[in-house]
Amino acid sequence: MAASPDTASTPLRPTPSWQAYHRVSRTATYGFLAALPLLLLYEVMILIANTGQTYGVRISAEIWIKRVLASIGLVGIHVLTIIVVLVGVAIFFYERRKDIPIRSQYFGWIVAESAVYAVVVAFLVSTVVGVIFAAAPVRVELLIPPQLAEQSLWTRLALSIGAGIYEELVFRVLLVGGLYLALKHALPQVRYAYVLAAVVGALLFSGVHYVGALGDAFTVGSFMFRFLFGLALNVIFLARGFGVAAWTHALYDVMIVTGLMG
Repeated sequence: MAASPDTASTPLRPTPSWQAYHRVSRTATYGFLAALPLLLLYEVMILIANTGQTYGVRISAEIWIKRVLASIGLVGIHVLTIIVVLVGVAIFFYERRKDIPIRSQYFGWIVAESAVYAVVVAFLVSTVVGVIFAAAPVRVELLIPPQLAEQSLWTRLALSIGAGIYEELVFRVLLVGGLYLALKHALPQVRYAYVLAAVVGALLFSGVHYVGALGDAFTVGSFMFRFLFGLALNVIFLARGFGVAAWTHALYDVMIVTGLMG
């Protein structure tokens, strides 16, 4: 897993607990370790959900990556999971030179922080979209693909968790992180690269939901909702790293499909 851009490469010295947590939790090491339970949980849950089914379901972002891998000869139902884990392990050992402290309580803090972001972001985005489109309110459920309504609660939970892993990997790590790295040397100030990468990434994140045979029917309201939600996730990724972004997305989707937020 990749960390958010510009993670410091110098060894991390002991600092007060909250400062240390805030700094190390955005490293690639914590991004991988924090996201690993989501990855494993998704694989187990989706395997159970697809047992006995004629056609299995998977996260779209996962399928996109697998198609790319298949084009270079890497095929197999678990090949992507294995690659993600191997890359994460490689990053973990590579960052050992930074002397990053591994503290179990930090992972609990990541989940708690992400839960707060999931609620706050959903509220803020819904409020902004509600103000803009007061005559035709847009529900937060619009972020969840309509075909999920046809699935069991177990399957919806599995796909929600998978979205936290694979959509964040594609749209935040690869897309936004890649855009940032490409732009930071081309623009006069680094903050411009942050802003442009976040905005372009959010536009693509929203737009891709309307592409293909299973794409949603386009409406300005749903597009704006997804754009603002994607923008918020981009900001979280750039500021707090992959682990927090993945958990925020997963917990948001879980809250929606279980009716805890709506």
